[in-house]
Amino acid sequence: MSYDFDLFVIGGGSGGVRCARIAAGHGAKVAVAEERFWGGTCVNIGCVPKKLLVMAAEYAGAVQESRGFGWDTQLGRHDWPALIAAKDKEINRLNSAYRRMMDGAGCTMFDARAVLIDAHTLDVGGKRVTADRIVIATGGRPTRPDFPGADLCIVSDDAFYLPELPKRITILGGGYIAVEFAGIFAGLGAQVDLVFRQKLPLRGFDEDIREGLDAALLAQGINVIRERTVATVTATADGRLVTLSDGSQLETNLLFAAMGRHAYTADLGLDAAGVQTRSNGAIVVDAEMATSQPNIFAIGDVTDRLNLTPVAIAQGHSLADRLFGPGPRIWHLDAVATAVFSSPPIGTVGLTEAQAAANGPADIYLASFTPMRHTLSGRSRRTVMKLIVDQASQRVVGAHMLGEDAPEILQGLSVAINAGATKADFDRTVGIHPTAAEEFVTMRTRTRVAGAAAAKAAE
Repeated sequence: MSYDFDLFVIGGGSGGVRCARIAAGHGAKVAVAEERFWGGTCVNIGCVPKKLLVMAAEYAGAVQESRGFGWDTQLGRHDWPALIAAKDKEINRLNSAYRRMMDGAGCTMFDARAVLIDAHTLDVGGKRVTADRIVIATGGRPTRPDFPGADLCIVSDDAFYLPELPKRITILGGGYIAVEFAGIFAGLGAQVDLVFRQKLPLRGFDEDIREGLDAALLAQGINVIRERTVATVTATADGRLVTLSDGSQLETNLLFAAMGRHAYTADLGLDAAGVQTRSNGAIVVDAEMATSQPNIFAIGDVTDRLNLTPVAIAQGHSLADRLFGPGPRIWHLDAVATAVFSSPPIGTVGLTEAQAAANGPADIYLASFTPMRHTLSGRSRRTVMKLIVDQASQRVVGAHMLGEDAPEILQGLSVAINAGATKADFDRTVGIHPTAAEEFVTMRTRTRVAGAAAAKAAE
């Protein structure tokens, strides 16, 4: 049977664009449909603009720190609309770059929503097209709360377009989006309440890192409200009245719900095409990203497996190579490094202490110290660094850091961990002095043993 396209990609985010470009480079006739904006969440309302806002927020702390180094500096007034305008200009540039990349690769682009009619047919903005193979790369969307008054909240998509910075902002959630925006808004001068249901932020991260971040949030003056949720929200003349699960109340100018994300699969015609989803809407795929319909594939956050932009890119590239090229490129996805751009930031790769302990005895190396900068700056900031070593093999199976430049440092360590480096390999590596990073290769004394009843109480 003849089709309009060899490959049709639904979604013009990072993963979908990479898949389309590589497939086109292998000679496939490719089309891509994007209903919102090219580059997807990461480029437009996610990783990239968020980090620009994080950078903006860091300048207030830098001005204050500079006085400890002899500078007669004064903190001025921040211009939020000017920051948003500058951010928008850069995002528009990147958005256009994605369009140019697709055009240069010879892909057909549709600025429209694509819906599956059957396993090979799509409705694209009212036009019917056919494709031999289809890739779903629609990503995710912020999850909106369902308590009374939830319509009075904003979500992360909205936070990038606020016309002005409110004086007081209440953030609901303890995940990475919540703690990142807490640092952004506090750094730019807002009073921030952070409400979450756990004892510590960042559920699922290593406990020492969670504790370190908790202390850092408090040091920034953020009002941390733990083990509570929002019960109801009502509008007031100045903003919102938030009633918490324990009956206490907060008056705020803005309520920001950062309660995670979900796969964007609603009304895509998946049932009609025979594509199976899980109860949360995420698409079920096998190890080769194939869905229950053999010619339809899914990559990235829409599968709700490892929801990171570089992972979606890797999956898209590998899939295009397998379908149209010489075979799939091999990527290391067992220990993927990631970052949380909190204040200070977090970098992490591999197993947490709890995960390693579940597999057997693990040696834990932990350091916590005041960075050199802050011995003079007067700012209350700590760095936490941690190595997790499988006791039997002495392989380093996890590395975690809270502190300045943590994401940059952990990218290098992820290479070592994915290559199977042992603690002895770290020990015989000469450090760069004076840096915080050298601590990772100078940790000689084991802090504790985890797992297998703490290795029978460390014998």
